Amino acid sequence: ASSCSQPCSVSFPQHSQQLKRAARLAPVPCRWNSGLPMNIGVLFVPQQEAWVVERMGKFHRILEPGLNFLIPLLDRIRYVQSLKEIVINVPEQSAVTLDNVTLQIDGVLYLRVMDPYKASYGVEDPEYAVTQLAQTTMRSELGKLSLDRVFRERESLNASIVDAINQASDCWGIRCLRYEIKDIHVPPRVKESMQMQVEAERRKRATVLESEGTRESAINVAEGQKQAQILASEAEKAEQINKAAGEANAMLVKARAKAEAIQLLAAALAQQHGNAAASLSVAEQYVNAFSKIAKDSNTVLLPANTGDVTNMVAQALGIYTTLTKPQAVKTQDEVPPAHEDSHSSATEVLKAEQGSSS
Repeated sequence: ASSCSQPCSVSFPQHSQQLKRAARLAPVPCRWNSGLPMNIGVLFVPQQEAWVVERMGKFHRILEPGLNFLIPLLDRIRYVQSLKEIVINVPEQSAVTLDNVTLQIDGVLYLRVMDPYKASYGVEDPEYAVTQLAQTTMRSELGKLSLDRVFRERESLNASIVDAINQASDCWGIRCLRYEIKDIHVPPRVKESMQMQVEAERRKRATVLESEGTRESAINVAEGQKQAQILASEAEKAEQINKAAGEANAMLVKARAKAEAIQLLAAALAQQHGNAAASLSVAEQYVNAFSKIAKDSNTVLLPANTGDVTNMVAQALGIYTTLTKPQAVKTQDEVPPAHEDSHSSATEVLKAEQGSSS
């Protein structure tokens, strides 16, 4: 394609006087291309471009990429539309949030011409129209959000702007693919307040984490003490049970030994001269106990007849006889008649021992 014989209009919005001067100098608009080609009859349309042809001032057809034939003088190439994705910088603008904070925001638009006919005859300057629509939509959407939500809901804000642009640009044959916010400039005082808020939030989080750590530590210590007390009580319980079992076994063993000793003693007493042997044993125990008097203490209480061993032995034998009398009555027929003789002989033996000791 040859170069455009007439100057093209600019892509970004300019002052109204400059637009009027450009309109007078270039009555044929030329957007998103380097120039309008001249009709020489045989034309080669590049890939990803659409040439809008008018015949005698009326729309005729759109030339497809490749070889095309036109009638000179009658046909005229009015518009050249690029079908590639177009990137437009949205100028920085001020917007007020819901909490009355003024922000300076700029962005980037990504467009594509979907219908060359609508893009040529639907709007005079598609770039300018889409840019203005993006700015107004951005201000409207920012007015619905607070400052904190602007930073958190950046993606939803971009999606809302894209939807608003596509609804308005449908009749222009242009589709907005993406919109991205580049920079958000916050006033210095608001930035200082946000920094202080962030620091306070960090300190709060650190304090909360420290308190949670202290709580967890106290809980762990309490759980440890609880487990230690439980184990100690269980150990003490087991010790007491073992001790009680040992004492019970010892008592049983002692009781069995005592029972056997009593049985042996009873068997011995039932034999001949058993009472004499018992009297001798009682006398020996009395003498041994009497020999230990006044060894542990200076104060001693003694009966009046302490030196009368015979009387003491007689009393002991009397107690024994009283306790064994019922059994003796039952077994009277079984006891041999020599029992009285043994009793008298035991008495004589005790008297002889008393005389010798005196």
